[in-house]
Amino acid sequence: MKREPPVASRKSDHIRINIEEDVQSGLTNGLEHYSFVHQALPDVNLDMIDTTLNLFGRNLASPLLISSMTGGTAEAESINLTLAEAAQRTGIAMGLGSQRAAIDSPEWEKTFRVRQKAPDILLFANLGAIQLNYGYGVEHCQRAVDMVQADALFLHLNPLQEALQSEGETHFSGLLMKIEQVCRGLSVPVVIKEVGWGISAETAVRLASAGVQAVDVAGAGGTSWSQVEMFRTHNEHDRRIAGLFRDWGIPTAEAIRQVKQAAPDLLVFASGGLKNGLDIAKCIALGAAVGGMAGPFLKAAAISLDETVQSIDEVKKTIQISMFAAGVPSLHALAQTKLNHRGF
Repeated sequence: MKREPPVASRKSDHIRINIEEDVQSGLTNGLEHYSFVHQALPDVNLDMIDTTLNLFGRNLASPLLISSMTGGTAEAESINLTLAEAAQRTGIAMGLGSQRAAIDSPEWEKTFRVRQKAPDILLFANLGAIQLNYGYGVEHCQRAVDMVQADALFLHLNPLQEALQSEGETHFSGLLMKIEQVCRGLSVPVVIKEVGWGISAETAVRLASAGVQAVDVAGAGGTSWSQVEMFRTHNEHDRRIAGLFRDWGIPTAEAIRQVKQAAPDLLVFASGGLKNGLDIAKCIALGAAVGGMAGPFLKAAAISLDETVQSIDEVKKTIQISMFAAGVPSLHALAQTKLNHRGF
């Protein structure tokens, strides 16, 4: 059997740890502080609720994204194909995991190629933005997009995770200028996403000025990648350091609020600890265009395609019922809905 390169080996560790260990952030996503005003007399029928939208030229049946998870390993190929087929069946979007392994070792490209299972979905390619400070350029980003026939590119930011890895890449100085070059030179939209610690108002403004078309706030409240790195290292000193950051980050609800206030024209994706369709409905009312979930779908994909489809359908139905009970017939109306705020 072919030995995995170091990047792929790290990804294998990440998959195993996410499935087997408790890697939950010590923070909540903040959405528990918000609630809809119940409408006992909604002037709409349940089957009239419209959850469809068009994003980056693709039609979605629901504002739901399978958040970026994996790729570049043997087990990732099966997982990605299952997730993609489930996304195709249910009409939702999907983000791939970081394609660096395939850029560096082309034999791993097949673990990301899912278009044959999902010809119609909104699909996001993915690379670590930090790679732009380590030799990557616009051409590498275009290769990632072309490799999977993607509609847009996620460039992910994970400074804390890199700092906690013994092999981490932490030269972030000057990175914004490189991101701007990619935005100008790439054939598809660029979306910046965090990996679980949130995007602040200041960062959102800087990214918008660089030409980024959307940000995925990926706030705190879900998977803590500091916890993942804690379980991954065998050095006791590094384990203690990583464990200190379990409560780090901007909760998802707060990140959405900050970004929408600071950069109101910037498209926002919500992810980070979203557990169900009610969470996603709240995020859209707060200003997001779509909501992303990862962990629940990863675990479902490890079981079967049917389990994954059922898991997605449950989220979709919950979004629809949330809108019905709040008396809003469309996503546009949902975005105008005021939530109750219970305070902190």
